[in-house]
Amino acid sequence: MRLSELSERSGVSTATIKYYLREQLLPQGRRITATQAEYDDSHLRRLRLVRALIQVGKVPVAAARDVLAAVDDETLGRTVRLGAALWALPRPPDADPTAPATVRAREETEALLTELGWDRAQDLGDLSPSYRTLVTTVARLAELGYEVGAAQLAPYARQMEAVAEHDHDALAALPEEVEKVETAVAATVLYEPVLLSLRRLAQEELAARRYGL
Repeated sequence: MRLSELSERSGVSTATIKYYLREQLLPQGRRITATQAEYDDSHLRRLRLVRALIQVGKVPVAAARDVLAAVDDETLGRTVRLGAALWALPRPPDADPTAPATVRAREETEALLTELGWDRAQDLGDLSPSYRTLVTTVARLAELGYEVGAAQLAPYARQMEAVAEHDHDALAALPEEVEKVETAVAATVLYEPVLLSLRRLAQEELAARRYGL
């Protein structure tokens, strides 16, 4: 398809597509003349992912470029490829590692991972941005007077493991490796607000059932 058709099918303006091409967020099309290129369904998929990152996830262009570079790195296995892409997503700054609340939060996080049997997460430790974000969040909760530990976090973690199982089962039906990684990254950005909304709806529903309106 030509650029105009790509724009029509994706709902992205030609000017924005050209910007994404310049910023290396979208692969170049197959050159058919000196001034024209041809695009295919992989470009449509990539545009969906770029829009998810930038428009929904509010990911800066430079960070989105890093995410997409990891998605496209065929020298990596799927686990490393997906991990590299997810690790490139923006996250809050780390808590002071020497603060007492952070030290306690790290201990509780380690206890949680041990209880869950999440060996890889435990082996990675501070190398994982997700691990550091959890430690930071637990530490900040404690500083505000809301102490949470492994016992309180474990039920939530087991539910999230079930969600992750569902996510990876869905990926198995996709035909191409790059599509699996693209979809996993897009789902991370797009579904986190969905999961948050579902949790809040569940809270409202259960409150009404238990306590009435």
